Amino acid sequence: MTDSTAEIDDADDAADADESPAQESPADAVEAALREVRDPDAGVSAFEAGLVEDVTVADGTATVTADLREFPRDAAERVSAAMVRAASDAPGVSNARVEQADPSPDLDGRSSGIETADRVIAVASTKGGVGKTTVATTLACALAARRGGGRASPSVGLFDADIYGPNVPEVLGASGPVYSDDEGNPVPVDVGGLEVMSVALLSDGGPLAWRGAMAHDALSDLFETTAWSDPDTVVVDMPPGTGDVALTTLQEVPVDGVVLVTTPFHAAVSDTGRALELFEGNDVPVLGVVSNMGEFVCGECGAPHDLFGGDDPIEALDLPVLAELPFDPELQSTPAPRADALPEHADELAAAVDERYEAVWSVEPPEDAVDLRGLDPETRKERVAARFRGLGSGEECLIVSDRDPAPVRGFLLGLADAEELPSFRVKRQNPETWFARATRP
Repeated sequence: MTDSTAEIDDADDAADADESPAQESPADAVEAALREVRDPDAGVSAFEAGLVEDVTVADGTATVTADLREFPRDAAERVSAAMVRAASDAPGVSNARVEQADPSPDLDGRSSGIETADRVIAVASTKGGVGKTTVATTLACALAARRGGGRASPSVGLFDADIYGPNVPEVLGASGPVYSDDEGNPVPVDVGGLEVMSVALLSDGGPLAWRGAMAHDALSDLFETTAWSDPDTVVVDMPPGTGDVALTTLQEVPVDGVVLVTTPFHAAVSDTGRALELFEGNDVPVLGVVSNMGEFVCGECGAPHDLFGGDDPIEALDLPVLAELPFDPELQSTPAPRADALPEHADELAAAVDERYEAVWSVEPPEDAVDLRGLDPETRKERVAARFRGLGSGEECLIVSDRDPAPVRGFLLGLADAEELPSFRVKRQNPETWFARATRP
């Protein structure tokens, strides 16, 4: 072999070396090994479950930073041991350890007050024991899962306003401590990517025997000072009934829609009718009703059994039924803001709430409607008059307004020189939009 040939061979070997894939770093190898460690409850990898927050390798020692606070002690120990074994077997690692992630939240970019949320959805019931908190926590988790809720930037919050029975933390398995920002405002607890605030997180677990004024002040203070991380949605678990605490919420919180929860039992539905009047009287759009615990599906025969029987009294409410939830032990389990950790019907409920919310707040009137929103009084009169005079007898026009259009009826009677209109109907679409349909004599 000549020297020139040897040089060519050496060059080819160098080129082959350059084209070979880069050697995997020890940290990458540990991460790949941890992706094989499964969450025993969710059936997903530790990474998919969002448990692992950081992986470092220094001098052959792998340090895995993970958040195992949501697990019972024995389960956390098993997952931690599995992580250690997996990391220890990775190339370039001689030993491994798992450290609990710092539970303190990121305090940057937070704003105080529930009004910082893009929308606030209340979950309410008049009668206790109908599953209001179960629906509220399930809805919040499902909305977070639909929005890709994650630990880095929670998009959904859950506020427990049931101040006399604040059991949202118990349902979610959430606990303190509650940290505060630089201004002393309380920061919600992060439950797997869902921000949670409750007076129960601030108390010592004792009974909350507060009188009306004390409850009002405590709730108002939490509404105003809680430091959220700019959530898309905050779900508010309302107190049952129509008393002072419920009124405080409606007066101090810009509630964009309410979900009513009831069982299909005539007494519960009758009370729900009173809640409906309360919210409509305070200009809160009612998104619909959740019928809860109406039937039970036998685990042995698979047949559904109606728990209340007779006609469904919920029909009398004349509201959209967002979901019909059975009496199911799965709904009593601890939900989490992940699609794989939600009970059946949860995503359907969240989808129905999203769809109904859009239907209520997205107003797209037809082209021939008289849109009066944002116009001065004189222009309003001119447009209504021009449209109404152009109608033939028996024809109808649609008026869209940003204020109650009931007084328009008298104006139309004057235009038609009539004592009565064939029809004049007013509907409030949301707190900012009214529809009026008028027929020319």
